[in-house]
Amino acid sequence: MFPEHVPQTSPVRDVDVHRPTPIQPATVYPMVPVQPGTVPAVASVVLPDGRVVTGYSLSPMQPEPLATKPPVSRAAVNVALGGVGFLAVCGGLLLLTTFIAALTALVTQLIVLAAVIFGGWIAVQVFSASGHQGGTTVNIRKATFKRNHFHG
Repeated sequence: MFPEHVPQTSPVRDVDVHRPTPIQPATVYPMVPVQPGTVPAVASVVLPDGRVVTGYSLSPMQPEPLATKPPVSRAAVNVALGGVGFLAVCGGLLLLTTFIAALTALVTQLIVLAAVIFGGWIAVQVFSASGHQGGTTVNIRKATFKRNHFHG
């Protein structure tokens, strides 16, 4: 069922061999000591524990000069400030109109509330008066008689 084992021969391949190239040593130039123009002063510091530290004092680092900025024209500054002021005024007016609209709505609601309360009070007075006779009773005949009598 299975084929018999047949040995296979591998094909011969060419192999490239890479050999590293030696690095040439760096050329060393003789060091020539350069004497400073002046010998810096030696500073000594006595530490709290009695040790003395001696070393050269370093001159403070000079910061690099800042790049000079071109001058800004007064007209450009005035235009920018005017624009900021205009935006502030527009924002203020927008808030003012919003405030006025809210205040108007509040007053309208208070008027409606007062009308409802006052109307309710009147309705209570009208409907409660039908069950109880109170107040002043006027006899029209006597009033008419008195008037005719005095003017008569």
